[in-house]
Amino acid sequence: MTDSRNRRAAQAADLRQQRGTPEATVARLPVYLRALTVLAEQGVATASSEQLAAAAGVNSAKLRKDLSYLGSYGTRGVGYDVEYLRYQISREIGLTQDWSVVIVGIGNLGQALANYAGFTTRGFRIAALVDTDPELVGSEIGVHTIENMADLEQLIERHQVSIGVITTPAAEAQNVADRLVRAGVTSILNFAPSVINVPEGVQVRKVDLSIELQILAYHEQRKATVDGAEVPPAMTDPTSKVVEAS
Repeated sequence: MTDSRNRRAAQAADLRQQRGTPEATVARLPVYLRALTVLAEQGVATASSEQLAAAAGVNSAKLRKDLSYLGSYGTRGVGYDVEYLRYQISREIGLTQDWSVVIVGIGNLGQALANYAGFTTRGFRIAALVDTDPELVGSEIGVHTIENMADLEQLIERHQVSIGVITTPAAEAQNVADRLVRAGVTSILNFAPSVINVPEGVQVRKVDLSIELQILAYHEQRKATVDGAEVPPAMTDPTSKVVEAS
C-alpha cells in the first residue's frame, strides 16, 4: 500500500511539473485543507467529493478539477482518504516544513497576529516581531520580545526568515517591503492599506479588511434593492443631490 502511494505521489509530482497548477486552484487548496482538517477532527476517515466540496463551500466538479492537478488521490465509489489527502495538500502548499515569519508593525493588528496560535499548528513559526516605536521595543508579547526596526536585516539573516508580514501604517509599507526584499525575503503578506511595488520573483498577498467590508456593503445594498427597499440616491449616485423638503 505504501509503495503504491509513493508511486502515485511521484506521478503526481511529474504531472504538476508538466501541467502547472492555476493560481485560482492554489488559492483554494488551503480551503480544502481546512475542510479536511475539520472532517478528520470529526472522525471522518473517507469523504466523497460531494462531502468535501460541501465542507469547503465549492461545487464538487470544481473540487475534482482542482485536485486533479495534484494527482489521482480519490477512489471511484469510495472517495478520498481524508488523512492522506490532507498530507498531500499540505506537501503541495509547503506545510510539511516550518516557515519562519517576521511581523513588522506591532500595533493592534500586529499584536493580534503575534498571539494567534494557529500559525504554529500550520507550519509557520513567528521568528521576530519588529517595530520603530521606542515604547514598544523591548516589551514582550507571549514568548517574543519586540525588536528594533534598525535590526531588521540582521534578524532576517539570523532566523532565516522566509515570509515577511507588514502591518504598518500605509506610509511606511513600501519602505518596509524594500528592506525585506533587500534582505532576501521573497514572500510578503501585506495588511497595510496601500499597494507595494516589488521586483519580479517576489510574491505579495494583500489583505485589506476595509475593501472586504465595502464589498459586503455592496451586496447588502443590492439585496435591499432586490427586496424592494428604497436606496437613498446618495448611495447609488454620488452626483445626485438631496433636496430638502420646504
